[in-house]
Amino acid sequence: MAYVVNITSRAERDLASLYEEINAEYSDAALKWYRNLKQAILTLDQQPNRCPLTRKRDKLRHLLYGNKPDIYRVIYRVREKQKQVDVLHIRHGARRKFKASDVAGS
Repeated sequence: MAYVVNITSRAERDLASLYEEINAEYSDAALKWYRNLKQAILTLDQQPNRCPLTRKRDKLRHLLYGNKPDIYRVIYRVREKQKQVDVLHIRHGARRKFKASDVAGS
């Protein structure tokens, strides 16, 4: 059974910010990369538990997308009873270490 992928408002803001940062509006290659990232996120509807748990919070998982040095982490949680995946945060892998407060209130 497929899961519903819910992109939280925080993750939507992260995506909008990323779109601007990579100049996807003006670059076909950047736009293609951005669309592929969004598609990768949507694949979490099938087997969302395939991605590893985060180190800080054992109920959160992360999908890695991209190639070094531009790897992005999609932080999400799986709610089994609801068959839902909540995408909480999207961040560049080189940023400071992930903290639980980064997704608080999402």
